[in-house]
Amino acid sequence: MAEGVGPRGGEPPEDLTAAEAGMWQAFRNGSVYDLSSGDTVVDDPHGGHPWGPERTVRALIVCWLLLDGPPALAGRVSSLKLVGVRISGPLDLAGGTVVPYVEMRGCRFEQDVLLPEARFTTMRMVDCSIPRLEAARLHTEGDLHLPRCRFLAGIRLTDARIGTDLMLNQAVLHRDRSDRSLAADGMSVGQDLQAEMLESHGELSLRGATIGVSLSLRGARLVNPYTRLALNAPQLTVERSLYLTPAGVGAQARSGMTPAQGTRIQRFECEGGVRLDDGRFGDAVDFEGASFSLTDEQELSLRRVQTPELRFLGERPRRGRVVLSGAKVVNLMDRADSWPGPGRLHMGGFTYENLVPRGPFPLALRLRWVDAASAEYNPEPYERLAAVLRESGADEDAREVLLAKQRRRRESLPLAAKLWGYAQDWTVAYGYRPGRAAVWMAVLWAAGSLAFARADHPPLKAGEHPAWNPALFALDLLLPVIDLGQAGFWQLRGGWQWLSVAFILLGWVLATTVAAGATRTLRRT
Repeated sequence: MAEGVGPRGGEPPEDLTAAEAGMWQAFRNGSVYDLSSGDTVVDDPHGGHPWGPERTVRALIVCWLLLDGPPALAGRVSSLKLVGVRISGPLDLAGGTVVPYVEMRGCRFEQDVLLPEARFTTMRMVDCSIPRLEAARLHTEGDLHLPRCRFLAGIRLTDARIGTDLMLNQAVLHRDRSDRSLAADGMSVGQDLQAEMLESHGELSLRGATIGVSLSLRGARLVNPYTRLALNAPQLTVERSLYLTPAGVGAQARSGMTPAQGTRIQRFECEGGVRLDDGRFGDAVDFEGASFSLTDEQELSLRRVQTPELRFLGERPRRGRVVLSGAKVVNLMDRADSWPGPGRLHMGGFTYENLVPRGPFPLALRLRWVDAASAEYNPEPYERLAAVLRESGADEDAREVLLAKQRRRRESLPLAAKLWGYAQDWTVAYGYRPGRAAVWMAVLWAAGSLAFARADHPPLKAGEHPAWNPALFALDLLLPVIDLGQAGFWQLRGGWQWLSVAFILLGWVLATTVAAGATRTLRRT
């Protein structure tokens, strides 16, 4: 505290500058203290134009007003409302309890704002230039608003408790010495965290944070070329929705609403990895229109995420991986051109109950989506897709998916098993097309009837044989176990003998594949 500063009833301390004395009077009156010049270039807090002593107040005096300021004038409520003010020295309110309302607009802080373990009712800093905001374990009963502010060395809100809303719309955050633009691990926000059109240069860290309503990063741009993650938010809890979607730019645009026709759109862009592992979202995770620029080692990771709806409707990442392992979703809303290619999508243990495609998503592309889920054969994605299709009444599509699963499995088998798999596929499609066996049987029976009608067929024993019937003879060879009383009474020689052996083998192959398919069908039911 400066020498001579202290409460003196209604009189200001003697060592205040003219600018500070004016701020002191405005505080008692609860009015706005505006030192801006009216020139937008000069008044830009982020510009290079110098602000002299006529616009400068000491941070020490600001702290005194907020922590132990003079009483308000009769019929007024004391509050600190500054516009266009330069604040020199560190604003240190660590551990303090601030009762007055605080609002600063277009102000320039020469040094860091230090608020660790401080308590506020509501604090608003709008369009201010701040080297760094240090506010670990900050507690506010109301809002903490920081829209359009620029932080040259980031923000720390670790374990902070924000009573209602935290607003970071259009703020610009640069990294600190740990390469983090926002360190807010363990933070709790009572209602919304709005960071629309935020610009972040470094890691945005929200590990274990809790948001009481929604988290909006509409139109934000997250860039982190320094470390692996641009958004690091494992174990994040959002009671309603997470929005990584476009935002409307301009005065007509309203947060959370569809922009009016003609409104310029700014999409969500992320250059760096995203980690949302173990997150819990009450309504939805929305990636509509999102753009992710990843390196080959980076991921859009949604491991073990739980949400009623996942809207995977962004642009297809050209590099990197999308990981959904262990995630649980009720409705999966997606587009065919949003998913990455083979080897860059991982869905082991990913469960969903309904598919809600946006635009054309034919079964052939859906099968490619499942194929891309693992470099090696994994039955789980196929079985999950088949179960969802069957529940929706698309039984034929479900069979196609299970058939594709067997064909993918076949590629991982040794040669003998692979050949047997081809036999099952060609004959009865692994049991998923049982009608094909009847077609094969009918074709072989017709061909055998015509062929054996020309065969030389002396009886094995004269007088002890039925009448020759080439159709029954061919059928008797094709049907294993069943005896139609033809095959054991005639003697075939040469090529006819080999033909009969071929028919017996083909009959056994057909019967075995039909039995294998029936067993597989019974296991499914």
